[in-house]
Amino acid sequence: MWHRWRVEIKIGITNVNREVVIDSTQTTAEVETAVTAALEAGSVLSLTDERGRKLVIPGSKIGYVDIGEDTPRRVGFGAV
Repeated sequence: MWHRWRVEIKIGITNVNREVVIDSTQTTAEVETAVTAALEAGSVLSLTDERGRKLVIPGSKIGYVDIGEDTPRRVGFGAV
């Protein structure tokens, strides 16, 4: 049995009532670096979820980002 790391990320977008929630295999440090770069440069925030799908949000539209802790996701027969 082995573990895959999983981080839950919640993003509030200005003028949008619902937050965007994704589960990513990126580390909290990688997500924080990407968010900081997008906010400082006014560029886009690009994240990848655990299924490999890309999420792209303009940095100027980000209201807040809630980055959860790295939690192991159990994979294998012992995951039950």
